[in-house]
Amino acid sequence: MGPGTRPDGPLPLRLLPFVAMAVISVVDFSAGPSVGYLPLLALGPAFASLFGGLWRTVSVGVLAIVLCTLLAAYSDVLGTFRTNLTFVSIGGVTAAGMIAATYRQRRERELADVRDIAEAAQRVLLRPMPRRVGPVRATVRYISAAAGARIGGDLYEVVQTSRGVRVIVGDVQGKGLDAVETAAVVLGAFREAAYDEPDLPGVADRIERALARQLTSEQFVTAVLAEVHEKDGVTLLNRGHPPPLLIRPDASVIPLDPPEPAPPLGLAVLVDDPAPTGLVGLAPGDQMLLYTDGVIEARDGDGEFYPLTERAGVLAADDPEDAIDGLQSDLLAYVGAPLDDDAAMLLLRRRI
Repeated sequence: MGPGTRPDGPLPLRLLPFVAMAVISVVDFSAGPSVGYLPLLALGPAFASLFGGLWRTVSVGVLAIVLCTLLAAYSDVLGTFRTNLTFVSIGGVTAAGMIAATYRQRRERELADVRDIAEAAQRVLLRPMPRRVGPVRATVRYISAAAGARIGGDLYEVVQTSRGVRVIVGDVQGKGLDAVETAAVVLGAFREAAYDEPDLPGVADRIERALARQLTSEQFVTAVLAEVHEKDGVTLLNRGHPPPLLIRPDASVIPLDPPEPAPPLGLAVLVDDPAPTGLVGLAPGDQMLLYTDGVIEARDGDGEFYPLTERAGVLAADDPEDAIDGLQSDLLAYVGAPLDDDAAMLLLRRRI
């Protein structure tokens, strides 16, 4: 719940029923009994039920009846058929509004509970990142999307094994609890396979087998797997994911496109040959940024995508934490609003 926002909605929406009834009362008072605007007072409880709770709807309905009584008495139409029908209308709208407000609040509570559970599950899945892992310093930022879509399937993990530091950054197709469940399957398989398999294709195959028991034929997970070696750079395996960026100390930025396109995880049956890996040098001071498509698909007010390659210079800060904070701030400032999709950014910097 945002700052300055109460459970019954922002201030303009809370005032709307009273403003409407005040305007109607002034107009009816000015026009006199010959026109008869009193039935429009039912708009007060109707508006209240849209944005407020049960008791606010009841209070506005009672106020509407009081105003109707006073205006009818002033115009000397109290007790007439039209006035009595107005009372019935206000009472009926108030009763309907009470029912609607009750069901709406119940659904909102249920939705909030589901979101809280899913977000708690995500926090358990996406464990805190160790700042130093083998020959690299690692830092990550996860930006949740707008309230309507804030539960997503972005995932990341870094583990140190006897074969090097192994990393995964991925994005599950879709959102909601299904996406969180699929992310859990991917991370569980990766955390187990990263210690057992001799190479990244073996790790990817283990994830594929785990997903085969989970996904439908139309679902998939894009991901980049990386293995950071002590001296020989980084081995990358890209499965349909945006390419990582290599940032040199001189601020040059190199997109690390895969040697050949490969299908996302969960769709390996579509091709005959295994996805190829690529070896990239990572010298002391070099950085590698892995990210999800929520970063490069973020748009500004004019609908322009975030130019990540051009903005990667903000990662030049001495401390990787400051560097990734700078990138996150730059992204949010560029968009100027909550993101439409979750965004994960993982920065690896070879220690000097």
